[in-house]
Amino acid sequence: MFTDLFQPTHLLVIGIVLLVLFGAKRLPELGKGLGEGLKGFKEGIKGVTDPTPAPSATQQSTTTAPPPATPTDTKQS
Repeated sequence: MFTDLFQPTHLLVIGIVLLVLFGAKRLPELGKGLGEGLKGFKEGIKGVTDPTPAPSATQQSTTTAPPPATPTDTKQS
């Protein structure tokens, strides 16, 4: 059904329509914005699909617990 969608003549017609609608000066800006959006999307997907690395054994042994919180004296005047 969609095998004939991306033939060279169809892509040429789409390119001409885009050129008429947006103009020659605006097309590079649109392409740059689309590229940056796709790059951001890929980085976002990569962050979701990659598991966070587990801390190594050396990091676990050197990590100390924070000191317990001490109550402070509040003097009211």
